[in-house]
Amino acid sequence: MTSPMLAQTTEYGRMYARKANGVPEVPSITTVISQASTDMEGWIGHMAATAVIQDERLADCVGNPAKLKAIARQATSAAADYRDAAARRGDRVHFYAENIALRAMGKPHQAAQAREALKENNEGAFADRFDEWWEQFKVRPLAAEVTVWNSEVGYAGTLDLVAEIGGRVCLIDFKTKGTDRNGRAKSLDPKVVMQLAAGVKAQEISVDPIAGTWDEWPYPKDAMLLGVALGETEVVPMMAQPHVLPAYWRRFWALRQVWETNMNVAGLGQPLLAVPAPPA
Repeated sequence: MTSPMLAQTTEYGRMYARKANGVPEVPSITTVISQASTDMEGWIGHMAATAVIQDERLADCVGNPAKLKAIARQATSAAADYRDAAARRGDRVHFYAENIALRAMGKPHQAAQAREALKENNEGAFADRFDEWWEQFKVRPLAAEVTVWNSEVGYAGTLDLVAEIGGRVCLIDFKTKGTDRNGRAKSLDPKVVMQLAAGVKAQEISVDPIAGTWDEWPYPKDAMLLGVALGETEVVPMMAQPHVLPAYWRRFWALRQVWETNMNVAGLGQPLLAVPAPPA
């Protein structure tokens, strides 16, 4: 996960301040969305079992409980290791996408360094596919890594890219995706629609995070909302359908209330009190 200057990690999840090193005031868009429960038990179990099966030491450990326990202990972290590795890869791909946009806007950039970082990790194909998509769709970037704020509901976040494509202003969220068994980029999670809906509801954008200055939201409220799956074999842009946006926005709003309720409850201390027996 990238780290915008105004974002801070807190006990209540990632939160945003109005200026650099300021007091965190509102939750991030991703923190709000994370309030929705996700059942990962099946996937975690699958990753652990796969790690055991693929362990080269397994054949030599059969019949040796101590060695088998060592493999099992290591396998329990397989899901977390995979998640962390995917997050680091996602950061590298996002960094490349950001710097291609900065270069196209004539701003200081590290596009060459970002591509080299991908190549060093055998991920150069992500850059190749991104470049092909960028040229094919004739992307004209307007802003990259845009930090936004909504005071009415109380949240903030960072949009990957605002760009003009085919004469339409688009709000874009990039998602780095692995490859499925058919050689295609894995599909986007529908939760990206909540992320995009929250983004387009922004009221302000950060102009100078050091000084803490903000401007009114300058882009059209009817901008096209795109979730873009960045894979090694292809890039797949998906548009959030306009008729679903009100429902996804309501869900985001409700999850924002859940976040606030959880924070309030956490600050109340012990909710239960032991009751002694009545006096004889």
